[in-house]
Amino acid sequence: MTMAYGFVGTGEITAAIVTGLSTGDDPPEVFLSPRGRAVSAELAERFPNVRVCADNQDVLGHASAIVLAVPAPVAREVLAELTFRPEHVLISATAGVPSERLRAWSAPAGAVVRSIPLPQATRRRSLTVVYPDNAVARELYTRVGSVLVPGDEAALETFLGATAAFSAHLDYLGTIADWMAARGVDHDAARTFVTHVFGELGSSLLERPDSLTVMSTRHTTPGGLNEQFRDDLRRDGVPDAVRRALDRILARVRE
Repeated sequence: MTMAYGFVGTGEITAAIVTGLSTGDDPPEVFLSPRGRAVSAELAERFPNVRVCADNQDVLGHASAIVLAVPAPVAREVLAELTFRPEHVLISATAGVPSERLRAWSAPAGAVVRSIPLPQATRRRSLTVVYPDNAVARELYTRVGSVLVPGDEAALETFLGATAAFSAHLDYLGTIADWMAARGVDHDAARTFVTHVFGELGSSLLERPDSLTVMSTRHTTPGGLNEQFRDDLRRDGVPDAVRRALDRILARVRE
């Protein structure tokens, strides 16, 4: 029998996972909480395997695999209102809440798993970090991509810290496009060019087994423009600033 999945919290990441589940082969039954009613209703309208439940407890009544996808500040409040059973597996996609707290708040759930699903789940291409390894969580996330299991929970939190760089990376690319536009290039053309160049670079990273350092070297001609730009950023302390910012993120995640 195909596993049914329940989602408590219906935001962007839930929408991505549910879309990936529902557009794959043999889509499972999906039960959504009424949190984020617009998103839940839209998903239920698009996919016949998706149903919006009356409340969060109703979600637990229909599925034993429960994905928690609510903001960290309200996680305890949300879980306190729910009655779990030993057969429940709580798969947390909520950032920054350690397993120890999740287990206490969801007792007597049989298992608690932390996970870091990515928006690429919508195209079934998420590399989802999961800890600890768990057959139910692995089945879920294999349906929408692949799974990576780190050595311990501290390592999972480091992976989580790295995801905080998403917005800054996109802002960096936007800065390049804006710089081009400020020097006379049509803004749409600049954006299209930057998106294409770095989108293709990202694809090439997925296709090659080389390390990031090796790939960087391949794109750096001694005395060339790439070398000059990289070295200017290094002299300006950009790599160190990135490391400091990530350290602050990690400290926040582990509070």
